[in-house]
Amino acid sequence: MKAPVTALFTFIFIINGCGGSSSPSVDLQALKEQLGSSIFADTNLSEPAGQACATCHHVQSGFADPNSSSTNPVSQGAITGRFGDRNAPTAAYASFTPPFGINTLGEYVGGQFLDGRAATLADQAKIPFLNPLEMANADQASVIAKIRNSSYAALFEKIYGTGSLNNTGTAFGQVAEALAAFQSTSLFHPYTSKFDYFLAGQVQLTAQEKRGFNLFDGKGQCFSCHEQGQNKLFTNYTYQNLGVPKNPDNPFYTMPAQYNQDGLTYADLGLGANPVVMSIFENGKFRTPTLRNVALTAPYMHNGVFQTLEQVVNFYNTRDVLPTCPTDIIQVNCWPAPEVSENMNTQLMGNLGLTLSEVNDIVAFLKTLTDGYVP
Repeated sequence: MKAPVTALFTFIFIINGCGGSSSPSVDLQALKEQLGSSIFADTNLSEPAGQACATCHHVQSGFADPNSSSTNPVSQGAITGRFGDRNAPTAAYASFTPPFGINTLGEYVGGQFLDGRAATLADQAKIPFLNPLEMANADQASVIAKIRNSSYAALFEKIYGTGSLNNTGTAFGQVAEALAAFQSTSLFHPYTSKFDYFLAGQVQLTAQEKRGFNLFDGKGQCFSCHEQGQNKLFTNYTYQNLGVPKNPDNPFYTMPAQYNQDGLTYADLGLGANPVVMSIFENGKFRTPTLRNVALTAPYMHNGVFQTLEQVVNFYNTRDVLPTCPTDIIQVNCWPAPEVSENMNTQLMGNLGLTLSEVNDIVAFLKTLTDGYVP
């Protein structure tokens, strides 16, 4: 997969006219986007080599991890056998996420990562390079040394100046800036779903998709958190504890104590553990994700516990109706206990009264949000 990743992003920028210009003027923004593309696809920037940003955020998987599955709900890092604690979120449409902060209602909103611990896209771009469970570089200098020896080092210096790669701290920030520039291009937010063409009056939704749309905005109450908003992203960027159960298939539970000192008793506190927040009143809350391309990004929830969209909608529908399972294993007529029980959203979900047909209608609508639809 890795060689085609590089070829893919190179091809994209050539056809978009960002691979160079005969014009005497220099479009620095376009050059930063091209540089970010090269960095995003570079499998040499991990330790050991072999993992790029694109490895866990691949275009054909809605910019989520193509290797995620029921048995591997979280991403494996560059070092074999090391796994993170969370399901890799999509990088699609991430540039629209507002900086981490508090809205007029006093709610935490925005920020990158599911717990908002990175305020902006550029802040987020720095972290995977140094995470021992992801790209596992020892320090910033290790990353910059690899870029200094890359095929795009000359482009880096064309943008940021001769010798710019000699200042590790500044160069590392510029790497993040270039990645953020690339992730802000239309490749990551093409707006080419069936729903977009429906809004433009170019196609019609099927009867089932229309019913799903009406349920989404009505009986299902999905719009309460997944509102369309100005950019039609189906999120209000707030944080919610949905009462999601633990995922017994999460390999992070068996990671060595240096990475997971709580072992099998580990509970992901989400926003409550954000260094800026650190509040028990926010435990178990995670940022509401965009629903664009959601049909491509299984498994679902912060720990990948749900495998299908039907399972997700059923959980929203019957969480408070069905009994609690005796174990953490999901069964047909019960739901396991929540990973974090405090601060749960009990007003907008848990007992929606949807029929099986209505659940399927909502799922049909969600599938219209997949980019790449051809009218």
